[in-house]
Amino acid sequence: MTEASMIADHWGRGDVYGLIVSALAKASKPLEGLTVEDLAPVDHFHARGFPATVELADRLPIKPGTHVLDIGCGLGGPARYIAQRFQCRVSGLDITKPFVEAANKLTALLRMDEQVQVRLGDGQQLPYPDASFDGAYAQHVTMNVPDRPRFFAEAYRVLKPGAFFALTEHGLGPTGSPHHPVPWSEDGSGAYLISPEETRTLLDRAGFRDFGIEETGAKYLAGYKMAIEKAERGELPPLGIHILMGATAAQKAKNAARNIEEGRTRPLQVICYKPG
Repeated sequence: MTEASMIADHWGRGDVYGLIVSALAKASKPLEGLTVEDLAPVDHFHARGFPATVELADRLPIKPGTHVLDIGCGLGGPARYIAQRFQCRVSGLDITKPFVEAANKLTALLRMDEQVQVRLGDGQQLPYPDASFDGAYAQHVTMNVPDRPRFFAEAYRVLKPGAFFALTEHGLGPTGSPHHPVPWSEDGSGAYLISPEETRTLLDRAGFRDFGIEETGAKYLAGYKMAIEKAERGELPPLGIHILMGATAAQKAKNAARNIEEGRTRPLQVICYKPG
């Protein structure tokens, strides 16, 4: 098994779409008339889920009619939200085949096929021509990217001059290796965390400028703790990203919170630009 396929299998195997449809039924949400908001609890498969996507979108200079790239788009929730909110087009790319299949089926259910297209692919080798996009983002993807310089260089290549690139990730903290399992790795395999300082340096070397960097650890810690408390009270809803995280979902959330508290990880958000 290649490293890429191992990482893909970590995130999603089997009939992911069927799992989501079953959860929608348990949540009494019929497929007919489904909305972006209905799907939001499950299809923003990254730390803090839908609120994190909204916060990032609030800071992005996206104009109607532009074309944006979602690198590591997962189930396509952020792509559909951004396409609807800004009336733009979004192309999504992900290495996890069951996610890509589910993303396109969910997009079809919402009748958003003309605005959002998702395909199978690797962010380290983007299948798009140079200067294709008005902006790009990657939400909690880079923890699983072994060749970070190439990933950033590819993002830079496919962006038009003046375009934005946004990134959220768990950076490596100064106090030691993270406890596992965590959402992006069961045991440390397939994980490639680097410090926020190194992320900034590599983005700069790729050619990006005009950095806006925010350390988001407090927000993510609060989000993890809320999820842990709900789980301990038996109050997790039928529809949520926990249904995709498997039997270790609760332990992953606890370790993710502990890693932030102990300085083993440093979540951050970066927005930067390709010079125009």
